[in-house]
This record gives sequence, C-alpha cells and structure tokens, in this order.
Amino acid sequence: MGKVMIINASPRAPKSNSKQYAQLFSQYCRLDTEYYEVKRSNHLTLCRTIENYSHIVFVFPLYVDSIPVPLLNFLKTLEENAPLKKPTISVIVNCGFIEPYQNDVAVEMLRSFTTKNGYPFGSVFKIGSGEAILTTPFRIFLKIKMKKFAISVINQRYNNFQATMPISKKMFIKASTAYWENYGKKNGISKEEMEIMQIE
Repeated sequence: MGKVMIINASPRAPKSNSKQYAQLFSQYCRLDTEYYEVKRSNHLTLCRTIENYSHIVFVFPLYVDSIPVPLLNFLKTLEENAPLKKPTISVIVNCGFIEPYQNDVAVEMLRSFTTKNGYPFGSVFKIGSGEAILTTPFRIFLKIKMKKFAISVINQRYNNFQATMPISKKMFIKASTAYWENYGKKNGISKEEMEIMQIE
C-alpha cells in the first residue's frame, strides 16, 4: 500500500504546531508513516531517503504569505538531488489568520514545484486560526477534516480540505488581540512596545 514520509518544515519544528498536526495525521493514516524534520544539516539525507516512500506529506506554517525559508531551502536541494522514484506530494499548511484561503499562495508554490520537477501532486489541507484551534473545543473540526485528508492520501483520491474556528472574524480578532496582550504582559512587554516595527 505504500509508506508516508512526513516532513515538518517549520522553523521551530521540535516545538511547533506543525508537529502536532503531523502527529494527528499519523493517528488517522493506516499506512506506515515516518516523521522527519527539516534541519540545515540534513537536506541531502532527506533527499536520499525520499525514494523509499510512496507519499510525502509536507507540514508547515505560513510565513509572510509564503512557505517558510527552511522549506524553500530544502526544495532547492531536492531539485538538485531528485530521487529516481518520485512520490506523491501532499500538503498540510496552517496560518494565524482565521481564513484558510490565506494559505493559497503557499500551496500554489508547492504545486508549482511538483509540476516543474515531475512529482505527482496529492491532497491539500489548509488550516486557519493558528494554534488556537488546537486548544479549544473546536479541535473536533480539525480532527474530522484531518481524518478525511488522511483517507484521501491512503486511497489516492486526492482532494482539498480546510478547517478553521467557526466564529466571526471580529470575534477572532478580539480574542487573539487579548491573547497577545496577555502574553506580552507575562514577558514584561506592553501593547505599545509590541506595535512598534523595531526588532531587537
């Protein structure tokens, strides 16, 4: 039936939300799955490993409306060190916006890579509302869609899926603003300091 290589391309992979999404996918995927993280030093190792799998599932967060730099750099290496047997590539991408469509550009970047380099393109799961959906009762919506995504990969009936918190944009902004203000207070940073563009 094949094997799935899950590649976490988050810049903070070991402690990332992407890792939690990868774990959830593994729970629902009946194929053998193995989890890897993109690091600066392991690009060639990952490239050599890829040909042992029938599927790749890239998991990553949206960064500045795009794919994160670790994934971009890895794709450059993969383009130069392509496996002889090319697996189907599927995508799980999450963002801090409530709208899953904010992930569209990043998905199209991956789709463009697969088209240019001859990889079959599989399913897409776009997740909105960031880490909030992982820590609320709305997690159930995420789990339902993740199960459907996993089944589509297993059965090779590829499709697009999305999940987000079923609340209004106004309510989401209000809740997220309060969250970040409280987070700043815990770390001795005021709302005004968080609003400046200067980065230390």
